[in-house]
Amino acid sequence: MAASPRIRNALTLFSARDCVVCHRVRLVLAAKGVSYDLIPVDPTNPPEDLVDLNPYHSVPTLVDRDLVLYAASVVSEYLDERYPHPPLMPVDPLSRARLRLAMLRLEHDWVPHVQAVQHGTKAQADAGRKRLKELLIASLPLFKASKFFLNPEMSLADCAIAPIVWRLPSLGVQLPKEAKVIEDYGNRIFRNPAYLRSLTPEERALRDIPQ
Repeated sequence: MAASPRIRNALTLFSARDCVVCHRVRLVLAAKGVSYDLIPVDPTNPPEDLVDLNPYHSVPTLVDRDLVLYAASVVSEYLDERYPHPPLMPVDPLSRARLRLAMLRLEHDWVPHVQAVQHGTKAQADAGRKRLKELLIASLPLFKASKFFLNPEMSLADCAIAPIVWRLPSLGVQLPKEAKVIEDYGNRIFRNPAYLRSLTPEERALRDIPQ
């Protein structure tokens, strides 16, 4: 695989400007306080370096010297192990497994509906909006159970969920009053300086920054 010397000599993230899974990785990096080079990517026209590095030409793609990683789940867990402070996964195996399962369900059940609203036809967007609202309401007990998602401290699961909650107004997903706990959950994370660092200009424009 070939790439420019600059990419090979610095931690580099190829990321779309408004992408829920790319945002997930940028939030992990921000929570860790890690410096990196960000290369904005138009997924419909990937740069030559990305084409050379990743056979799927997908984002997010992380380059750490000779290591190239893609898929948000793989990149996020690598970063948590590569930069262990602060830890973003619990210590005990049971809690770690529960969070991994929750993140898997987000990837398979939630993210496709976000993408359908953003990039699908009107019918696909309407169906995605409806289903995403249903999934959020069904998850209310999990949001109520702890300060963060299934965990007393912020974890990789929150890095996956917060970008979805951030986008709800722009996706046209209006939650009922009984779901205010989800907005409260989001605001606890959105006020964190690390969260603000994770946002691209395009993502900042999606909603007002909570005070």
